[in-house]
Amino acid sequence: MPYDENNIFAKIIRSEIPCHRVYEDEAVLSFMDIMPRSPGHLLVIPKAPARNLLDIEPEVLATLIRQTQRIAKAAVAALGADGLTLQQFSEPAGGQEVFHIHFHVLPRWDGVRITPHPAPKGDMAELADQAAKIRAALG
Repeated sequence: MPYDENNIFAKIIRSEIPCHRVYEDEAVLSFMDIMPRSPGHLLVIPKAPARNLLDIEPEVLATLIRQTQRIAKAAVAALGADGLTLQQFSEPAGGQEVFHIHFHVLPRWDGVRITPHPAPKGDMAELADQAAKIRAALG
């Protein structure tokens, strides 16, 4: 399937849809998931068009995963998490619903389960607060 330039994440990159931005540079954007499955659940996406892991250029993927690791470390530190879950889904059979490659970063705490998908819409003030804490931890 070809890449759809009108998918929701492409619109977020173009600032056509608002989000709580955590990190942005010329290649990567990270923002809070509005249906968080754990406190601090965020997404990391490349700005380059790529449907998923099966078609992303290796150089773009290398940049994306480096920044994903950096952002994940900041989220764990900022929120005092005990660990994290990292998820990436490719194609409908793999669970993908938005067809722009993205990594889910879910901070985790011992003994606390993540909310099943689909999670309810998060409190926007809480998401903004979590985004600010993670941005501060990124420096």
